[in-house]
Amino acid sequence: MPQPQLDAWHMSRALELAAAGRGYVEPNPLVGCVIAQGAEIIGEGWHRRFGGPHAEIEALAVAGSRSAGTTLYVNLEPCCHHGKTPPCTEAVIAAGVRRVVIAHQDPFPPVAGRGVAQLQAAGIEVCDGVGQDKALSLNAPYLKLLRTHRPWVIAKWAMTADGKIASRSGDSRWISSEASRQVVHELRGRVDAILVGRGTVQADDPLLTARPPGPRVATRVVLDTGASLSSQSRLAQSARDVPVLVAVGARSSEVDRQRLRELGCEVYVCEGTTHGERVGALLAESGRRRMTNVLVEGGARVLGTLLDAGEIDEVHVFIAPVLLGGATAPGAIAGEGRASIAEALRLHDAKWRPLAADIYLHARVRR
Repeated sequence: MPQPQLDAWHMSRALELAAAGRGYVEPNPLVGCVIAQGAEIIGEGWHRRFGGPHAEIEALAVAGSRSAGTTLYVNLEPCCHHGKTPPCTEAVIAAGVRRVVIAHQDPFPPVAGRGVAQLQAAGIEVCDGVGQDKALSLNAPYLKLLRTHRPWVIAKWAMTADGKIASRSGDSRWISSEASRQVVHELRGRVDAILVGRGTVQADDPLLTARPPGPRVATRVVLDTGASLSSQSRLAQSARDVPVLVAVGARSSEVDRQRLRELGCEVYVCEGTTHGERVGALLAESGRRRMTNVLVEGGARVLGTLLDAGEIDEVHVFIAPVLLGGATAPGAIAGEGRASIAEALRLHDAKWRPLAADIYLHARVRR
């Protein structure tokens, strides 16, 4: 097999391994590693959990003494600094690896090309850019957090075939199928936070937990300008068991803030005079907390605010074969919206698949 094809083949496997860390390693990147002698794979590994051994260390441990003279494939530049673990570059050099193939360099400031330079200084050949597009897509949430200091925003909604997320009376249970709802639970189990507006809590009284639990326990976040979340809501009643953060406005009552704190909720005051400014402040705070992925489950006003601000990165849409009609029945996304089709946000990498009777769309917003 020609070398470029061989490199692409092994990198594809490294990316497959990297994806197994989703939900376990954030805010670290997803990283997989393959050690090969020609077409033969003699070691492989991935970053399994935050604070645990990196992918290169796992793969080197499997390969053992056979690592000498091999090619190491990894989807992100090996680290060269002391963090929660020692530098991977030192382990790669000590193992006698002859060649390192990476998908792209790591923009994390302590690395940012220094890992490549250290390997090259030790006489190791480094090939950069193999599988780059897929690798950048895989770690887009990590890269966005580094670049903007804000989390990757995942919008989710279920709607009827005529685009309604509830009836004119506000009834929305259940538009989508059990199979679709199970996908949502899987999403909840791998994100850092789940965001809803107070109106959604008032209408649906959701619990917003993953059932069964996933690798992460998401903080449940309520946008509640007036700090009016009901003390009897399931979120408030379960706040001591699963974190709840209530994002309130600066003019909200201190009495109500204290009421929520006494229930076990964390109260965060969002600065800003408009809904958009307060949502922006919340996302900035989420980034400061190193939240990598935030799942937004509605309602239409929250989704509209995020869409208008250009903050939605990914969508999961569940379309049920149901018609509701009604001029006052809410659509999925409110806000100001775009003035023309030419200005519409375009989705890319769209994947459609049936889920029971529903159609499931998973796509990303094109920038």
